[in-house]
Amino acid sequence: MKSLHLTVACEDYDRTRPLKDGIVKPEGVEINYLVMPVEEIFWRMMKYEEFDVSELSMGAFLTAAAGGRRPFVAIPVFPSRTFRHRCIFVNTASGVERVEDLRGKRMGVPEYSMTAAVWLRGLFQHEYGVAPGDIYWVQAGEEHPGRKDRVDFEMPPGVRMESRPDTTLNAMIESGEIDAMMSPRMPGCFLEGSPRVKRLFPDYRRAEMAYFKKTGLFPIMHVIVIKRAIYEKRPWVAQTLYKAFCAAKEICMRELYDTNILRVSLPWTSAEYETTRDLMTADYWPYGLEPNRANLETLHGYLYEQGLIKQKLNLDELFARETVEAFKI
Repeated sequence: MKSLHLTVACEDYDRTRPLKDGIVKPEGVEINYLVMPVEEIFWRMMKYEEFDVSELSMGAFLTAAAGGRRPFVAIPVFPSRTFRHRCIFVNTASGVERVEDLRGKRMGVPEYSMTAAVWLRGLFQHEYGVAPGDIYWVQAGEEHPGRKDRVDFEMPPGVRMESRPDTTLNAMIESGEIDAMMSPRMPGCFLEGSPRVKRLFPDYRRAEMAYFKKTGLFPIMHVIVIKRAIYEKRPWVAQTLYKAFCAAKEICMRELYDTNILRVSLPWTSAEYETTRDLMTADYWPYGLEPNRANLETLHGYLYEQGLIKQKLNLDELFARETVEAFKI
């Protein structure tokens, strides 16, 4: 029987690289693995549905589904998850020293609906009492003018935002035109050592670890989706791909804690792994729906609370049913 050929668009992560490199081969499937920046993947998949399988913004996937657009089915593989305290930058003349100081300030954001921004607004509101309506939002590209949101949504009542297609967040944070910005990428001025820009959480590692200890959440950012037309014709593809992504991650985790050689070019990767394992358990990057249900429900709740979705979703219906429960030997 001929193999099914699928194009997979995904970043080059250590946890997916065995799949990219052909070390892990999904049963009955030939993979054409395309590596590109996630911003490009998301734009092309959300706008044009270009790929058979792709990494996708978790927030965009849920927002589109709530709006009735469901061209994809997800498998519970989460290639990107990260804490976001490190992603908040402030102008040093703004007077912002803590989250509570953001009330009444101008906060830049690349896309109001992006998953990272949803998580951070949830953090602000639930951990510090600062609601989205307490901040004046400014949307612009991080380093290039003209960026827009990938998903269609209505700004929630009471939330103020202006779009600035003529400039960038990098330029505005350094000049002081905005007081703060949240961005997955560090702004160029910060990387270049500008004395006018700093992190809101200088010791972000400590803040993020404290957040995990309190909430148990390691925020999910992205998910793997399959075009629904492919899944409905060949439902076996979902379980096959899920198993392959799991196998790739297992190889990654084994090699990450290989003390014989340094596979990562940092001297204390073993110590870092042990610290992470002791805090978050050995399976700190779980796949599967049940181990991630609290995480997904939290993001889902933030989207609803922030007015980006108008109705609650049944999360189970969004994932391929073949991957919700696995066989056991």
